[in-house]
Amino acid sequence: MSLSSILPDETAFADFKKQCLSTENWLNKYDNNGMQVWVEHPPANKGNHVPKIHKIKCKLTIKDVSAATMFDVLHDGQYRKKWDPAMLDSFDIARLSANADVGYYSWLCPKPIKNRDVVTLRSWQVMDDEYIIINFSVKHPKYPPRSDLVRAISILTGYFIKPTGPNSCTFIYLSQADPKGSLPKWVVNKASQVLAPRVMKSVHKAGQNYPEWKQQNSPDQKPWLYPEQNTLPMMDPAELSIQRADSLENVDESSKVDAQDSEDSS
Repeated sequence: MSLSSILPDETAFADFKKQCLSTENWLNKYDNNGMQVWVEHPPANKGNHVPKIHKIKCKLTIKDVSAATMFDVLHDGQYRKKWDPAMLDSFDIARLSANADVGYYSWLCPKPIKNRDVVTLRSWQVMDDEYIIINFSVKHPKYPPRSDLVRAISILTGYFIKPTGPNSCTFIYLSQADPKGSLPKWVVNKASQVLAPRVMKSVHKAGQNYPEWKQQNSPDQKPWLYPEQNTLPMMDPAELSIQRADSLENVDESSKVDAQDSEDSS
C-alpha cells in the first residue's frame, strides 16, 4: 500500500463522472425549472425499509454562470459563509497534495433531528474544461466525533461541472452518504424533494453573485487553482484513514416528527 493510497486516483474521478452521467437505477423525484433530483432506486422487495445509505443526485442547467465560476464558488471557504444557509461551521484543516485537502463541516438539520458534522478528504481535478470535486469521510486524530453533533459519513460526495458555453454549464451534485442513525422516511423524502432543490438554488445564486464579491475580496487569491498560494499546513495522507460507518454510534431518530408539520397542524 503506497503512502498516498488514500488519495483518489484517475480511476476514482472517472468512476465518479460515470455515476454522475448514468441514468440506470435512478428514480426522478423532482423536475422543475432546469433542475432535476433523483434518488437511487433500491432493489425490489425490501418492503417499506429505507436503505441506510442514501444516494441522491441533482442536476442543474445553468444558463448564466460559467463552469469555472461554479468551481470557484464550491472551493471558496470565505464565500461559503455568505451563501450556505445550512452551515454551522466550516474550515480547512490541512493540505495533503496540490489537489487535495482535509476539512471540517457541520450543518443544521430539520428540527427535531440532531445537527450533523463531517470530517472529509476533498480532492479535485480540472481536465478538458471539466471540473470534478469529490470528498469522503476520514478519521482525523485531532477531530474525533463531538457529543453535541452526530458524526455523519460521506461515502462519496461530489460535483461534476461541464461547460455548455462561455457563461453556462451543467452542474451535477451526487452524494452517497450515511447520515448515521435511523432517519424517519419524511427526512429522506424532504431531503430529495425540498432540501436538495433549495441548496441547489442557493449554490446557483451564489454563482451569480460570486464575480462581484470576489472582486472586493482578494480577487487574485485562489489556492485551489494556484497551489503555491496555499498556506495550510501540509499533512501526510498516511495519518488519515477512511471513516467507516459501522465504527460510529447509531442514533435512532426514526420516530421523530417533522417540527414544521407539527407547527402546521397545531
